[in-house]
Amino acid sequence: MAADITVAVTAEQLAQVRSVRQEVFVEEQNVPAELEYDELDATSLHVLALAEDGAALGTGRLIHGPQAFELTGIEGRVLLGRLAVRKPARGTGLGAELVRAIERAGREHGARELELHAQVQALGFYERLGYTAEGPVYDDAGIPHRTMTRVL
Repeated sequence: MAADITVAVTAEQLAQVRSVRQEVFVEEQNVPAELEYDELDATSLHVLALAEDGAALGTGRLIHGPQAFELTGIEGRVLLGRLAVRKPARGTGLGAELVRAIERAGREHGARELELHAQVQALGFYERLGYTAEGPVYDDAGIPHRTMTRVL
């Protein structure tokens, strides 16, 4: 699926990011909205995948800088999160393209490694992209997750 992946900066783009997350996490996966949207959204970098007609297809966010260090305790580590692809674009490779775009942005912000908190059902997807699972399975918003990392 042809998509243009960009960093969301305008109010319209950020609204599109929110709409994808609302559809995928809040509506499909029943994540409470108060858990889905947090204070990190304001300081994170958000990537947005758009179809040729401008429709939002997917998104993800990069937590970097002091917030990443505060959350990981590891200098040079950033966090990938809130990766979401709308149903019509799933299975097209768009998710992998979004991950790679977030990795590039992480490197541009001086990151040496990336951490993410994967839903257990998505472990294989991230493993194929070079991520390694660490530690036990834990609950996040009622969904089993596992921490994964990758050296950039």
